[in-house]
Amino acid sequence: MFKNIPKSQWVQFGIVSALYLLWVIWLSNFWWLVGLVVIFDIYITDRVHWSFWKKKNPVDGKQTKVVEWVDAIIFAVIAATFIRLFFIEAYTIPTSSMEKSMMVGDYLFVSKTAYGPKMPNTPVAFPFVHHTMPFTASTPSFSEVIHNDYKRLAGFGKVKNDDVVVFNFPEGDTVATNMQDRSYYEMVRSYGRDRVNMDKRSFGDIIYRPVDKRENYIKRCIAIAGDSLQIVNGEAYVNGKQQKEIPGIQHKYMVTIQGASLNPNAMEKLDITPEDIEGSGSQMIITLTQENFRKMNEMKFITKKERIILPKEERDPNIFPSDDQYSWNLDNFGPIWIPKKGVTIQLSTKNLPIYKRIIDVYEGNELSVKNGEIYINGVVVKEYTFKMDYFWMMGDNRYNSADSRFWGFVPEDHVVGKASFVWLSLDKNKTFLAKIRWDRFFMAVK
Repeated sequence: MFKNIPKSQWVQFGIVSALYLLWVIWLSNFWWLVGLVVIFDIYITDRVHWSFWKKKNPVDGKQTKVVEWVDAIIFAVIAATFIRLFFIEAYTIPTSSMEKSMMVGDYLFVSKTAYGPKMPNTPVAFPFVHHTMPFTASTPSFSEVIHNDYKRLAGFGKVKNDDVVVFNFPEGDTVATNMQDRSYYEMVRSYGRDRVNMDKRSFGDIIYRPVDKRENYIKRCIAIAGDSLQIVNGEAYVNGKQQKEIPGIQHKYMVTIQGASLNPNAMEKLDITPEDIEGSGSQMIITLTQENFRKMNEMKFITKKERIILPKEERDPNIFPSDDQYSWNLDNFGPIWIPKKGVTIQLSTKNLPIYKRIIDVYEGNELSVKNGEIYINGVVVKEYTFKMDYFWMMGDNRYNSADSRFWGFVPEDHVVGKASFVWLSLDKNKTFLAKIRWDRFFMAVK
């Protein structure tokens, strides 16, 4: 039956089948083995005309230009979607929360294979659009006709301390369409739930987004599941040890200068932008890396520099877990334990505010407190076992970062991938070719 099949076709069939089989094993979904039948027919039996939709010109038997273009576009969309889903995806840095490690205007590739690709919760979606259709404010680009549970394929490793990670914003499940750059829950704390939900003129519609369609954030993973974290006078301690010095980490300093203004040439050499400077005159607040702080010792026109640290007793109501029992702020926070899958903790009304959102929202339980007792799914409990790993993410620009200090833990099902390298970087403060930061081309993210 197959005597007339050239050897080259069998070789092609073998190579394609082997690659496809490896992909099916990676997916761990063996229903996809049905695809081997299609591959066998394409290369060997040729019983089905798989290009039936490609109409040809009846005169010369060739495809029309329109069909050729449509064919090329469909192939490009499928190939690009496959690569973005399983291997690597491009992102841009829109805010300064990771300055100077990652700069506003950096375009980077994020590796999906570093921690394993996360399969989409909502696979029915418009290609190359994250959550909203182009040129609209709130029209979803996805459908929840099919909604999959969390599943992650095998990757090359796991999230490690100090990795730069892209993840879906945990508090991005609920969004006010007129203020999509702000946390809905932070606005509720500030204005009250009734006003946020009812004042559509100011806040817009309140919509829900599944995990994979929430905003993408990029931060540094300070602590992983099972770690203990504490921030003391602006310095992060993990498991009792101070975080290693990372060149891009910035803090605020009160700087006193001799003269009426800063030397702009000196600031440019230090890569200090106007956004890094608050105030004017002889005294101002400047955001600095440790290296820039040391370099300022050589500048004679700077007479004094003093790091700004919020006092321990100064409580910030916006800091996680936003509960009166905890008087924490940006510079003095914790200690706090990062939940780990399978670990059981003792629950009390004291520590419940820290783990409440995990139990209720991320792990889907009905949680309530009555007469000082904690109920989970209608049963009184005194302990809880976590179903997922969690992470603590913070920006390197410590005073200009909406991070875990404000909204808490990042669940493992929100992790998208690891920032790999910068392929393009544009400075918004400059023009034409001067915008291009040539020294950042193909720079690895550290």
